[in-house]
Amino acid sequence: MDAGKLFDLKGRVALVTGASSGLGERFAEVAAANGAAVVLVARRKERLEALKAKIEKARGRAAVAPADVTDQAAMKRAFDAAEKAFGTVDLLVANAGMVEVAKAVDMTPEMWRRTMSTDLDAVFFSATEAARRMIAANKPGAIVTIASIAGYMVERGLSSYSVAKAGVIQATRALALEFARRNIRVNAIAPGFISTEINRDFLASEEGEQLRQKIPIGRFGTPGDLDGTFLLLASAAGAWMTGSTVVADGGELLMSG
Repeated sequence: MDAGKLFDLKGRVALVTGASSGLGERFAEVAAANGAAVVLVARRKERLEALKAKIEKARGRAAVAPADVTDQAAMKRAFDAAEKAFGTVDLLVANAGMVEVAKAVDMTPEMWRRTMSTDLDAVFFSATEAARRMIAANKPGAIVTIASIAGYMVERGLSSYSVAKAGVIQATRALALEFARRNIRVNAIAPGFISTEINRDFLASEEGEQLRQKIPIGRFGTPGDLDGTFLLLASAAGAWMTGSTVVADGGELLMSG
């Protein structure tokens, strides 16, 4: 098969959470560039509108559905908006996430719950909402969750994030098993350190340089480094993959023992 057709997303309807910046913004652009109609979900409407305009300028199709991923009612409205604009979502990219940096003894219940609500609960319930609608429409599809190598290792000060991302990896496997007979694939990407506007200053610091030196490839990732992995899991190229977590980290996990 022609490689271009293998990764083609024409005719697909993608909903991307956390689309206002970073990896979510990149995934949305890549999905649109490869033919999908994309629904952009995040809290910052003005950022979503700017991304929509950028996608449309590149001759893609996009719609905006502002929502807080931790609000299940708001997410249902976002899926409704997607259906009204383009039809049933058959590609969910559950990307929205956050980090609380604190020692475990300083972690408050509120901080813990905020991390779990965004990084784990929202992934699970967005995925089940997407699957429920695909099943009702008798439509096959793909769900791509965004985990992290933190789900396989631990760092001081990142206890809640590490636990949540480990949960995403296991949730991906559990949902993949349940949805497989419905021809809905569920896979995860586990990135290492990716330089985005949120962490760019930290990664450029002395502490960031120490982290960079631990990466065998010798550099931090860029959002574009995940394009191929994303398209593999989103498209027909990954038709025989479900329940997988693809690590893309420049080899950092190799150094974790």
